[in-house]
Amino acid sequence: MKPTPWRLAPLAIAITGLMACSPANDTRPPKTETTSTESQQTAAMSESQRVQNFFSRTFQEDLNRSPMFQSYLGIKDDYGEWDQFTEEEQDKAIATAKNRLEELNMFDTEKLSEQEKLSVRLYRLGLERDIRNDKFRHHSYIVHQFRAAHTMVPSFLINIHRVSDVSDAKAYISRLDKVDDMFDQVIEQMKLREELGVFPPAWSYDQMIQASENVISGAPFEPDAEPSSIWEDFTNKVNALDLSDVEKQNLIGEAKAALITSVKPAYEDFVAALKHQRTLTPEGDGVWRLPDGEAWYQNRLNYFTTTDMTADEVHNIGLENVERIHNLMREIMEQVGFEGTLQEFFVFMREDDQFYYPNTDEGRQQYLDEAKRVIDDMRGAIPEYFGILPEAPIVVKRVEAFREESAGKAFYQNPAQDGSRPGVYYANLYDMKAMPTYQLEALAYHEGIPGHHMQRAIAQELDGIPQFQKFQSFTAYTEGWGLYSEELAKDMGFYEDPYSDFGRLAMELWRACRLVVDTGIHAKKWSREDAIAYLIENTPNPEYDAVKAIERYIAMPGQATAYMIGKLKIMELRDKAMQELGDDFSYAGFHDEVLKDGTVPLSILEEKIDTWIASVKTSKQG
Repeated sequence: MKPTPWRLAPLAIAITGLMACSPANDTRPPKTETTSTESQQTAAMSESQRVQNFFSRTFQEDLNRSPMFQSYLGIKDDYGEWDQFTEEEQDKAIATAKNRLEELNMFDTEKLSEQEKLSVRLYRLGLERDIRNDKFRHHSYIVHQFRAAHTMVPSFLINIHRVSDVSDAKAYISRLDKVDDMFDQVIEQMKLREELGVFPPAWSYDQMIQASENVISGAPFEPDAEPSSIWEDFTNKVNALDLSDVEKQNLIGEAKAALITSVKPAYEDFVAALKHQRTLTPEGDGVWRLPDGEAWYQNRLNYFTTTDMTADEVHNIGLENVERIHNLMREIMEQVGFEGTLQEFFVFMREDDQFYYPNTDEGRQQYLDEAKRVIDDMRGAIPEYFGILPEAPIVVKRVEAFREESAGKAFYQNPAQDGSRPGVYYANLYDMKAMPTYQLEALAYHEGIPGHHMQRAIAQELDGIPQFQKFQSFTAYTEGWGLYSEELAKDMGFYEDPYSDFGRLAMELWRACRLVVDTGIHAKKWSREDAIAYLIENTPNPEYDAVKAIERYIAMPGQATAYMIGKLKIMELRDKAMQELGDDFSYAGFHDEVLKDGTVPLSILEEKIDTWIASVKTSKQG
């Protein structure tokens, strides 16, 4: 489907035509204050309509270019297609961004409402970020062990591609048939980075190779074997349809052929490309080892924190907060009667069996059941602290076997905007020693309610803002909100068990340590081993947890710094509102102001809260 060409809004054309065709003999009544005001309102409506049309048109253009985003939203227009990952497509995207920036500058923002002015600012910021980032287009790792094509394909098909009828099944098969084309594009992007000298570290290739081989292990790739993840998913979805056995077998046969002739060779070529590049990657772990690595890392810090902080500033904030949280943990040590050093307490929390479910299927189900209970309990308390509530439901799921070994500790997947898919809190239960029960509450609050599910589901459901604003991403805001939610739960009276409160602090400590190790790795040339040792020394998390975390921070430079920077700003703004408003402060009012416009940079969030504080003061005075 091709993008719709831009046209002037019909309303704007009509108004322009009327103004140009006024009769020569003006018999209209003399202008009065009332008619002048009406004229101004008409002009304002015209500009408002133009900007709304711009937002709608450009969002649709972007949607048309992304079959995968369509599927995330529950739209099936290009259901059998993948996104394009070619240089040509990226060139078009940047050219489009520059053209849109020029077009955006043509609007007379003085004629817009305050809400529309904010939307224009956010849209402009998004364009400027995209253009600024394009200088480093090939510095980002097109593949790494956490997020890349090799895990995206099965994850997307299993979790996003719904099969409600034969056409959906045919679209699933079409996507299988086109995996080889998509992987060719990814491999070409790998080659471009090879020419520049951009590679992830050597150890990450082994994980990507293993994960890729996992996808094409089992039936139908291997006769008489247990079904592979994709094969099991497709057959289950087709068998659930109201079709004859013959129709089902025909569809299953087509899918089998696509898996054998497209998916398998695509993964084999991808593995070969990985093995080739593994021999070329330079020594070291941080992006300092890449061309213009220092400038690239500063770009990443700016992008993820939405601030101008330097690596040294971020590093020092991390050290200060590690010390602060360590002192709070010592208070809990006294509360539970533990005698010894903080590091000895960490070992106790890390090794004592009372804090872990069994590393069995039964133990994993216990964890999922308890996480669901915690979220349900929180759901009942939410209305007292929030005015805006999400309609979309949330479910708790275990990370699938094919990706759990390389996936992160926990993550959240947005609901479909049309209500066809719930929000999902994924818990990685590969190693139950990495998922202590004392952190279960805080993790559920972060990923579920009042964390990511509240923020992201609400954003998608907001009225009165354009579609792009519901899906725009500013990581410091999003992840800052998730971390803020962990502490909010304490303010709401949760964490009755002191060990659970320790778990809350442990998770905040983890995010403070991220500021230290992320900058340490990418700006101060720490090794992977140095960073792992820092986490083990300064947190209660097990070694496995520390290893996976550091490998993630290496793969996604700067991203991990957004959590603590965002949370500190939200807490600072809340403290300011409480101090200035006193008894007039309300949690619901504050939270609704934070959430009511979707994600925003921290500077704009501060402006919003300052405006809200002033409006509350004014309303009380009136």
